[in-house]
Amino acid sequence: MTTPASFNGLQNDGTDANGQPSLKALTQRQERRLIAYLDEQFLELTRGFKKRAEPTTHLPTLSHYLVAAQQILVMILQVPPVEPSRSLRTAYLLRLTNDVLNSIPGYPADHRIMPRVVDWLDDLDQAWVAVLRSQVWDMEDGVGVDVEPEGKNEEEMISVDTYDEINGKAKKYPVSQTDITRLKSLLLAGVARLEEWVGGIGKGETGANDVETMMARMGVRDGLEDLFSSTWDELGEFAGYVLEQADEAVMEDSICEAD
Repeated sequence: MTTPASFNGLQNDGTDANGQPSLKALTQRQERRLIAYLDEQFLELTRGFKKRAEPTTHLPTLSHYLVAAQQILVMILQVPPVEPSRSLRTAYLLRLTNDVLNSIPGYPADHRIMPRVVDWLDDLDQAWVAVLRSQVWDMEDGVGVDVEPEGKNEEEMISVDTYDEINGKAKKYPVSQTDITRLKSLLLAGVARLEEWVGGIGKGETGANDVETMMARMGVRDGLEDLFSSTWDELGEFAGYVLEQADEAVMEDSICEAD
């Protein structure tokens, strides 16, 4: 992933002076400029998609669309996972997820683009893992990483959530239950649309009626079956956390009643 050149210097780069992941929150000015930038990019993405069949569009193919969407994804992931910026990060990633999963099937289904689609969706999968874990995004390796607060050594590295708590501005979990519910809904509906879209690739082609066989030949069958598997695993962890908190709440109520 690369940083859009038009926004260089306007966002937190996610690193400290030594090039290590950092948790410096955006200033109000940076946040305003970030919102304006992302809103404009989303507008351009939507406009290009709606005019995809017109000769003047800048997004005539799915490949063009994915490149444009990737630039937005890169910028969202650079938003530091601390409040108040963390909520923006989640909101914009939900918006991008919705737009992309609805737009991909709007382009002609073509087996030549499928590996690129699977790779892009894998990037989105890893992006959600980082957001759900409230991690800083490592631009070089393309993964989320926990941060090392200043003055701590590698053995004392702690997660962003713990670091937030130390500074008195943490949520126990970085994403709200409402956002979790919306994400699950987007993924379920989106993957269903993608499966239907992929099913249309072989229509009319001799010997291509067996979609699974065709996708296996293209080397992307496993990728489609594993769409968002890492995100779903992380959501399972969240479900366990919610149950744990509920049990603690029940226990506290019981203690209060006993007193």
